[in-house]
Amino acid sequence: MLRLLLQTIKMGRLTEKGKVRLVPRRSSGLPKSFRQSLQIRHLDCGSCNGCDWELTATINSLYDLQHYGIDFVASPRHADLLMCTGTGTAQLLNAAHKTYEAMARPKWVMAVGDCAIDGGFFKGAYASKEGIGEVLPVDIKVPGCPPTPDDLIKALLEIMGKNK
Repeated sequence: MLRLLLQTIKMGRLTEKGKVRLVPRRSSGLPKSFRQSLQIRHLDCGSCNGCDWELTATINSLYDLQHYGIDFVASPRHADLLMCTGTGTAQLLNAAHKTYEAMARPKWVMAVGDCAIDGGFFKGAYASKEGIGEVLPVDIKVPGCPPTPDDLIKALLEIMGKNK
């Protein structure tokens, strides 16, 4: 752990800031009702909690995610979007699949952070997958380690067809 900390201090940020990448096959079929509000179920699939802290920042008074009609819900049955953070560890894959199956249609999946997209720093680890895309059909990818609250809000507004 000390080695990783020293490496991070010496090298700085290793990931490049990228643009939000939408998968075009499903974003065009967005129902009109999604333009008014969006309900999100967050699922931590084995992350370091960096992305989770950034998600928490989106609902504070500075970013105010609820101002845009976007809210987090406790049940996947009420969610329109499943927001996944982490690599998809072996212990959580079944839970991720059950959560996805419990959602009503239409449903979308967002991979938040480099780990959820392709395994990130933990790529090749014995207890994790190469991102959540191996288990669930990912529609939106938000790169970064971790992505900023601004990047997250821009991605959510883009899928709703709004601009910030």
